[in-house]
Amino acid sequence: MEQFSFFDQEEEAAEEKQSYTKKIKIPIYEPKGEKPHPLELADISKYQRLKNRITNSDCPDDVKKFLIIGASRHIVFNYAKIANFYAHSDAETQDLIEQSALVIIDFDKAIQNGYGRLSDKIAQQYLKQKK
Repeated sequence: MEQFSFFDQEEEAAEEKQSYTKKIKIPIYEPKGEKPHPLELADISKYQRLKNRITNSDCPDDVKKFLIIGASRHIVFNYAKIANFYAHSDAETQDLIEQSALVIIDFDKAIQNGYGRLSDKIAQQYLKQKK
């Protein structure tokens, strides 16, 4: 009796349907309204509360510095407003926003800067297309 594996068939079908390509249609962002103020781009309220607690603690200064860095993980970015801010900014500011990975404009640059990693299979197909 033949063994049936749903997962094998599902995996094969997925591989047949998927054709990874660098050729993608990139949506063009259209700025909406005025350039937002920089203070509108992120909610830092939780970060500020933690930072104040850390600063007022009895921890050693080197521990405080580390904890403040960790507290920055609680900053919540508003990416829609960041995109609008980026679209209205000068080239230097845009470059710094890209270097901060707040927006990713260029696929090649994003991979080069380590913002993402391609699986081996996709990387092979990607490299073939670059030639």
